[in-house]
Amino acid sequence: MEKKDVPVAVNSRVPAAQFAFRHRQPVQIRFNDIDMLGHLNNGVYLSFMDLGKASYFNDVLPGGVDWKRINVVVVNINCDFFAPTYFHEPIEVLTAVVSISEKSFKMEQRVINSKTGEVKCIGHTIMAGFDLATKQSAPIDMAWVEALTAYEQRQLKA
Repeated sequence: MEKKDVPVAVNSRVPAAQFAFRHRQPVQIRFNDIDMLGHLNNGVYLSFMDLGKASYFNDVLPGGVDWKRINVVVVNINCDFFAPTYFHEPIEVLTAVVSISEKSFKMEQRVINSKTGEVKCIGHTIMAGFDLATKQSAPIDMAWVEALTAYEQRQLKA
């Protein structure tokens, strides 16, 4: 996919992106995603980021992901909210891998208004290597490291 530069934020609380995002996933807001205050419920952002991660992995990894043999798991998610999202806004999730270590990698995702570029939230996820047979942590598969690095077109491994 073509890289997506994040516009300079109007909101001074939004940290500048450290790199261009190469992956984006449009998402559809459903009526039941809206809370009593008339904006997107905070928990829905995490679901949107999950869709972004799944799409990212399917696009980046050769042959996509075999979800029955997945070898990474989410071990931590943090999300900072900057602006409310309303029902009729066009929304997309920008996704990138920030860094890779031996047994984990860090992702950054931004949910933005796709017309204005307004950043709604920024999420950081740590994913760890996992061996399904032993149910133990494992090194990140080198095929993943190579595919993620090639896609991001920058050095990811510390």
